[in-house]
Amino acid sequence: MLESKVLKLLNGEALNETEELCDFTLAAQNEACVAKGITPIGPSDYVPIIKSTVSYIVLVVLINNNDEVLMMQEAKSSCAGQWYLPAGHVEPGEDLLEAAKRECLEETGLEMELDTLLCVEAASKAWFRFILTGSVIGGHLKTPAHADKESLQAKWIKDISEVSLLAKDIIPIIERGRAYHSHIRNGIRNQWHQSVLPSIKAHRKLLLRLLICAKQKTTNKLHILISEKTEAHLPMCEINHNRNLHSTLRKFMTEIFGADVAPHKPHGVLTIEHCGKPEATNDGFCVSLLVTFQSPLEDVFPIAKFNWTAVSTECAKSICIRTARNMTVPLKVIC
Repeated sequence: MLESKVLKLLNGEALNETEELCDFTLAAQNEACVAKGITPIGPSDYVPIIKSTVSYIVLVVLINNNDEVLMMQEAKSSCAGQWYLPAGHVEPGEDLLEAAKRECLEETGLEMELDTLLCVEAASKAWFRFILTGSVIGGHLKTPAHADKESLQAKWIKDISEVSLLAKDIIPIIERGRAYHSHIRNGIRNQWHQSVLPSIKAHRKLLLRLLICAKQKTTNKLHILISEKTEAHLPMCEINHNRNLHSTLRKFMTEIFGADVAPHKPHGVLTIEHCGKPEATNDGFCVSLLVTFQSPLEDVFPIAKFNWTAVSTECAKSICIRTARNMTVPLKVIC
């Protein structure tokens, strides 16, 4: 049962789990702060509501066969004439896929089919940006004659140094998009993660799920960490929206392993689960991260309700494949 869940995550699929399995809620986090004499920095009853208490941004990277990137020219008075990738806020009642397609169509005139997430970015105050790529399937490239409040025009651009950029944060994003599409065109798909698109799964909270792995030295078998709260499941905690995601990860790892957590590596995102419907009801999401310990299992000691369980050779191989470079979706935490 657990291995089937792990394989689902490795395939980019959502898990049929509820918030009741959360091991470290905001209320529990705040109680832990009070016990240490620290004032909590956020309410225990926080509810994510799009464009109110949480901000989701979608950003689209489209690369054609000439290695040109699709860009749009800003129409807003504060930055009119500058160039950027198609991007914008997710609207109430939208899922991430719908928002990306809408923004691309509004700002460039082109319809797109989504392929995969390229990166996920997170900052404090519940700000998240989901960077996606795909291919054009229709529409007409917006010209100055069709300028509107969304954009002045759109172009396929080879050398982005020739245009005035709204912000330089998109330069590494474009480079990653080009690298991904180069691998696809050259038939070396196995050197990148498979298609990872946000799964449609309703959540009322901001959740972090961890696939934590360690290898046992004596048997050379790979183990995964499970929580035995109510039923066996992968560890899950609520994200404190007033902290950055690294802080949430650190606190959760400390909750599981104590203050002296052995050296470990967060590899990246395996899945994103989000729905957005009905509006203002399911505006949360769940992000699943792959984490591996550099120390052998014999030197890593979970606390209380958390325990190690060995996985089959087949499952272990599938996990190990995802620990290689570019085999998970990068998570960039903006401090």
